[in-house]
Amino acid sequence: MSVATLRVVLGDQVSRGISALNDLDAARDVVLMAEVMEECTYVPHHVKKVVLVLSAMRHFAHALVGRGVRVDYVALDDPENTQSLTGEVARAVARLRPERIVATEPGEWRVLQMMRGGSELAETEIRPDDRFLCSVRDFRLWAHGRRSLRMEFFYREMRKRTGLLMEDGEPAGGRWNFDAENRKRLPSRVVAPDVPRFAPDAITRGVMEMVPACLPRLFGELDGFALPVTAKDARAALAAFVAQRLPRFGDWQDAMRRDAPVLFHAQISPALNIGLLDPLVVCRAAEAAWRTGAVPLNAAEGFVRQIIGWREFVRGIYWLYMPEYGALNALGATRALPPFYWDGRTEMACIREVVGQTRREAYAHHIQRLMVTGNFALLAGVHPDFVDEWYLAVYADAYQWVEMPNTRGMALYADGGVVGSKPYAASGAYISRMSDYCRGCAYDVKAVVGERACPFNFLYWDFVARHAERFAGNPRMALPLRSWAAMDGGKQAAIRGEAARFLEGLEGWSV
Repeated sequence: MSVATLRVVLGDQVSRGISALNDLDAARDVVLMAEVMEECTYVPHHVKKVVLVLSAMRHFAHALVGRGVRVDYVALDDPENTQSLTGEVARAVARLRPERIVATEPGEWRVLQMMRGGSELAETEIRPDDRFLCSVRDFRLWAHGRRSLRMEFFYREMRKRTGLLMEDGEPAGGRWNFDAENRKRLPSRVVAPDVPRFAPDAITRGVMEMVPACLPRLFGELDGFALPVTAKDARAALAAFVAQRLPRFGDWQDAMRRDAPVLFHAQISPALNIGLLDPLVVCRAAEAAWRTGAVPLNAAEGFVRQIIGWREFVRGIYWLYMPEYGALNALGATRALPPFYWDGRTEMACIREVVGQTRREAYAHHIQRLMVTGNFALLAGVHPDFVDEWYLAVYADAYQWVEMPNTRGMALYADGGVVGSKPYAASGAYISRMSDYCRGCAYDVKAVVGERACPFNFLYWDFVARHAERFAGNPRMALPLRSWAAMDGGKQAAIRGEAARFLEGLEGWSV
């Protein structure tokens, strides 16, 4: 059988509508899918992330075969596997002698460079990834000529383009953004509903046995794996969220609670980012629930903003500024990542809780990532490269296009203000207000100096002092700068001394 086109599908492209499969001729084309060690180990991925991707790949391949598509599938433990994407494409070309190769552009710059290098093997077409609502080209056009790129204005354009939550050309409720209503502290009496769990089938169980055998040193815990690995199960997870958690998502989307990793969040980003869900379908489900009165507007708007606003925006930023974006370090951070980011062994209860949850679940919601682990790295001056690697490794939804602008831009301000207009630095008071982590912590969240002072407190003021000159002209930093300047000189010296002592011993700060 002659092969007209070799169609390469990556692990985060398990969508039947992926552009690489458009115009597929089942009689003459072959789909190549390859599990390779190179992609499983370029950072120390969470074991649940690897199992999710490989299981979703196998289920997708099985579904294609059921539709009469010829799939050339290479398993991770295949003894002939070269364990690299370029190596497996080259082997497939040698086996099948296709007239051309078709692929969809990947979500990571480094993989795009590998794909372009493979064009020597055969005529190669790399198609845009049209699963997103704003193409890379359209984002460039939107960004051109703007003095600053702010998600809020991009989001408004996306609302107009999609018609989501619009009425007669105006935003529903007369406002574009209800974020001010979405920052409430979670009352202790409120209990979040259970999140659907999807029991591993035979395919997933096979992956769960293979991965630890082939990759014994991956981060995290595999026990309790129950993520959706098929489009059907992902749609069920979405439906459960819209019906059970979205109604209260708006009020408490910034809240954090011990031993409650999801609360009212969707936890659909792992499925969304590998292609098991369509972003517009997701948003329309939330909008439909609002229009029927089942969900308040602040909840629907806050959720839709995360998808068509933030998710699309950070992808646009990534492709607009790469590869230079991956080297930005505007605040000159130099410190190594503390060991407790990997093992959770610290007396800081908030860090311990979030890292422990991350080890177990490969999941933390956006406030846990931004205002706990991200905030600490910002205040401590951890080098962006180390933080990038950690976030990319430990979360099941992390791919460089979404991880890097969130980490290097939003959490660390390493891009100098491209993504955010101010650094998201906060003292322990924020964590205390939005969580129950501080209750019973070894540190006193109200103390700024002293043996049991909360490290977030003295590190916050030390951060403000270190970067006072840089942020002198930033109106959103005016209040903390004035507060620092108004402090007694002795108190300033005590705070900075406390911070210096803590940071000097940071690499060994593990109990």
